[in-house]
Amino acid sequence: MEYNAKQVQIIEVAERLFSQKGFAGTSVRDIAQEADVNVSMISYYFGSKEKLIEALFQLRMTESRSRLEMLLTADDISPIQKIFVFIDSVLDRLMGNQCFHNIMLREQLSSERTPVISEHILNLKMRNVELMHRLIQEGQDAGVFRKGIDMSLMTTTLYGTVNYAIATQDFYKKINNLEHMGDEEFQKHLKRKLSQHLKNLFKLTVTNEHHIQN
Repeated sequence: MEYNAKQVQIIEVAERLFSQKGFAGTSVRDIAQEADVNVSMISYYFGSKEKLIEALFQLRMTESRSRLEMLLTADDISPIQKIFVFIDSVLDRLMGNQCFHNIMLREQLSSERTPVISEHILNLKMRNVELMHRLIQEGQDAGVFRKGIDMSLMTTTLYGTVNYAIATQDFYKKINNLEHMGDEEFQKHLKRKLSQHLKNLFKLTVTNEHHIQN
């Protein structure tokens, strides 16, 4: 589904507020006031707050789907290079939109989960596992990846590592003596280090080859 400019504006405002105040703690009136629109306009476009967060998940999933589908069908790069592109895509998506990341993390850690959000998160996780399975299966069929790889644990390793790094950025700065860095410089540094670490880890896990270099 495609959204017009006004709908995207409302979705992005809702995303920011959901990230800051939680889904339950954000009212449609809060969103309308922040987006400078009438409550009736939100009702007209989305119907309810539940439908609005559904639109948010659809928008964020659609943004990456076409690029990753192209990755799966590309025949000019090797299976391991496809894994590397996928890793960088995940880093771009999660680190480039930390509001959406916070919504997912808040919901998964909450003792009072919102069913509509939990369902979207489950669907997103299933899609990620499926994509990882297809990428690894391609390498196995080509004889360059080993058999017996646990697809779900590979996905957990990727997303768990990135999620933890995002959630503990201040700690990472401190233990690595990077507190002098500005936010933009630090985000670039962290993304580069995560990319290198995850690519080394995945290459060793699926191929048993040597570490890649910077």
